[in-house]
Amino acid sequence: MIHYQLRCAAGHEFDGWFASCAGFEHQAEKRLVLCPVCADTDITRALMAPSIRPKARPAAASPAAPALPVPGPKPTAGALLPDHLRIALRQIREEVEKRCDYVGPDFANEARRIHYGEAEARGIYGEGSESEIESLADEGIEVSHIPWVKLSDG
Repeated sequence: MIHYQLRCAAGHEFDGWFASCAGFEHQAEKRLVLCPVCADTDITRALMAPSIRPKARPAAASPAAPALPVPGPKPTAGALLPDHLRIALRQIREEVEKRCDYVGPDFANEARRIHYGEAEARGIYGEGSESEIESLADEGIEVSHIPWVKLSDG
């Protein structure tokens, strides 16, 4: 995954995560990336500072590191979002549910079937593990992760 700082034509800046640079370029060109503040689809990458890790110190010389959260279940998408983001994500969910077919846990297999012409080309949504999604990306199959908020949120 690649993290970009993005900017709309109105100057609003926000974060975006994409499977690859090409994934961002494709989505931006098709106007699929949307500003969470004003819904503008004229999106470009903003200037970002690179993330550089400091050199590791020997274990004896390093101070005690703060405890990091252990990966686990993520909070629901609507739990910590500002209202305008929760509303935008709810609208995206409504459109996805209206225009796409739900394929549940068979998402990765159905995405492959569509990609390789074995199934009708159409929008789908469902669930997939991180390894399944990485495998799709390795095969050149672009997918997007959308934080799924409850329709009652907002």
